Amino acid sequence: MSAARIKKGDTVVVLAGKDKGRTGSVLQVMPKDDKVLVEGINIHARHRKPDQSNPQGGIDRKPAPLHISNVAVAGADGKPTRVRFEDRDGKKVRVAVKSGEVL
Repeated sequence: MSAARIKKGDTVVVLAGKDKGRTGSVLQVMPKDDKVLVEGINIHARHRKPDQSNPQGGIDRKPAPLHISNVAVAGADGKPTRVRFEDRDGKKVRVAVKSGEVL
């Protein structure tokens, strides 16, 4: 699947891994690496020592990238759907495969 089928801001469903079945919004797409960052999904913790910029120290939690093949765009019903491209009114638009709705 190419990265153009999933864009920043899309709501996606995780298809595999520890967060399988959860949904979230795409924060960033990395087409060269075939990876996406999804809000609230695949959260990793980094333990930080106190330093000048962060005197308290503590644990930084942030999302780690997922492979693009492990997510699918969520349709209007919230279920994962495949995406195809169509030419409508002279514009190239993304369309859900089964329902035919424009994404």
